[in-house]
Amino acid sequence: MHDNSATMKLSPTFPDTARTSSPRCLLRAWRTAMAAGSTGAWIGSLTLLLAAGPWSAAQAQGVSPGRAPALPAAPSAQARMADYIVAVVNQESVTAFEVRQRVQRIRTEAQRTGAALPPPEQLEREVLNSLIDERAILSQAREAGIRVDDGDVDRALANIAAQNQISVVTLRDRMVAEGMDFNRFRANVREQIIVERVREREVSSRVRISDTEVEDYIEKQRGERAGEVEYNIAQILIPVPEGASAAVVAERRAQAEAALTRVRGGEDFAAVARALSQDGNRERGGEIGLRPADRLPDLFLEVVRPLNSGAIAPSVLRSGAGFHVLKLIERRDGSAFRITQTRARHILLRVNDASNRDAAVRQLREWLGQIQRGTRRFEDLARERSEDGSAQAGGDLGWASPGQFVPEFEQAMNALPLGGVSEPVISRFGVHLIQVVERREVALDNKQLRDQARAALREQKFGEAYEEWIKEMRSRAYVERREAPQL
Repeated sequence: MHDNSATMKLSPTFPDTARTSSPRCLLRAWRTAMAAGSTGAWIGSLTLLLAAGPWSAAQAQGVSPGRAPALPAAPSAQARMADYIVAVVNQESVTAFEVRQRVQRIRTEAQRTGAALPPPEQLEREVLNSLIDERAILSQAREAGIRVDDGDVDRALANIAAQNQISVVTLRDRMVAEGMDFNRFRANVREQIIVERVREREVSSRVRISDTEVEDYIEKQRGERAGEVEYNIAQILIPVPEGASAAVVAERRAQAEAALTRVRGGEDFAAVARALSQDGNRERGGEIGLRPADRLPDLFLEVVRPLNSGAIAPSVLRSGAGFHVLKLIERRDGSAFRITQTRARHILLRVNDASNRDAAVRQLREWLGQIQRGTRRFEDLARERSEDGSAQAGGDLGWASPGQFVPEFEQAMNALPLGGVSEPVISRFGVHLIQVVERREVALDNKQLRDQARAALREQKFGEAYEEWIKEMRSRAYVERREAPQL
């Protein structure tokens, strides 16, 4: 289930170094998605730009579970008759219908996201340029003998169908019913996988990152975060009413001092807080939660700054609200880089063809319903039915860092809340149900930190390397643009 060769994703502690969004990004959505280097990452963009775009966009458009989004209207006979070749790239052709189709997909997505688009003529020109680039890449791929087997295409189609909670057979039937060419759609999926493989091979080899660049990047990030210290504090609050008499103040101070004596004597701080404290965090053992220093009262900061994690302040603190007994649960240094780890479990059914895959999806949906109704527990089903080595442990996969699982699995896992269970997820290993058990943040060790920095730098450099490569591709290609035929 683990993919040791997978590139680690950017850590939440690093800034988002992905290429910035712009109207032109919509024109090259497949390029941006493929930069992640995985089939799962570009499926959404693929289906946006190809004939079945609205299928993959179902969740983003708010389609309710079990209800298939409407397919785009089939092209009219008049539109088909008006089709003609607008460009020839080596032995590949680009048609006017393809340009119109992609323009429409981009406009639909722009309306959904609120993105601005260039004027119509400029949009069509840039779409045509994008299609010419794709044909140049495909031409090189064919010359290099790059092939994609049917199993890879089947997995991509199964992912598209699974995202919409239908089978591949249903996906095909509905597309055909709407007058769309499913075989052409399948061919487009194959072409996009080929393009991704060529891009990964050619562009990745151009990106060079030195050890010095890695060290400089880490130091820069550490310097920018040096002042971002966060504290997790717990308190026992004994309030003092406004205008209280000296006797009342003395009584409340005595209560606070007694609480301090108890916790410094070894009693559990959270238990004493739940018994005595009178603030809104009482039921959580007085824990305020992790907050940046600038969101804490200066009085609190003066007391907890010199403390080690787990230490209790040596004396009671007086404030306008009353008397406080403080404990520093955790200090998080902003210069320390951290990642979110997830502990998940899964049920895996292995498959060897499309029919078995559809049957596995149906079976997992049945078990999902049982889990949601409370008639079966996830871990029990995993022990009984999962075909993974984790079955004996109830499907428990242990703590995992970003990039440890294959992308299609990790993407689904990261979208789940604590305790949440996924819809069936298709990966190269089979079909999964995933449940998130816990999440935690941990500091990166030196190797992890360097890996994350290298991945961030690679992402920064990838766009420039891609543009250089695509320019070279176009300069070597034979490109002939054609005018619309005269009526």
